[in-house]
Amino acid sequence: MKTRTLLLLSVAMALAILMAGGVFLLQLSNESATVRTAAIGELVEVGDVDVTVIEATQSGGTLAVDVEVGGVDDADGIESFTLVTGDRRLAPLAAPADGRCSSITEPAQRCRIDFDVSGAESSSRVLVLRRGDDQRNWALGV
Repeated sequence: MKTRTLLLLSVAMALAILMAGGVFLLQLSNESATVRTAAIGELVEVGDVDVTVIEATQSGGTLAVDVEVGGVDDADGIESFTLVTGDRRLAPLAAPADGRCSSITEPAQRCRIDFDVSGAESSSRVLVLRRGDDQRNWALGV
């Protein structure tokens, strides 16, 4: 092949790549992937689970979130909750304790989800529940 042909092919490929990138950016700009923040006391459905966050209190280095949760039998369901602070993502405390949620059951139950926030430097607290492709957030004003 001649040099001129190779140069024309490379310019054509660069234009094709540029056009494909532009189409991709246009698709991304039309998407709305925002997660609606639920209010404290509001009953919400996240995937197969019904959740109502009742209140959140902080005592020492532990944040306790009182919830009413149910809708499906899931022994590991509490692990779907996380607490996002300004500087880290925290998993719930798993050790059994009186009143602490240990699993999600089909009938709704009122229990407490505890998080160790002693190492978190930020005062921002957002409870996140992710079930499958669904996610819901609660801004905790603690």
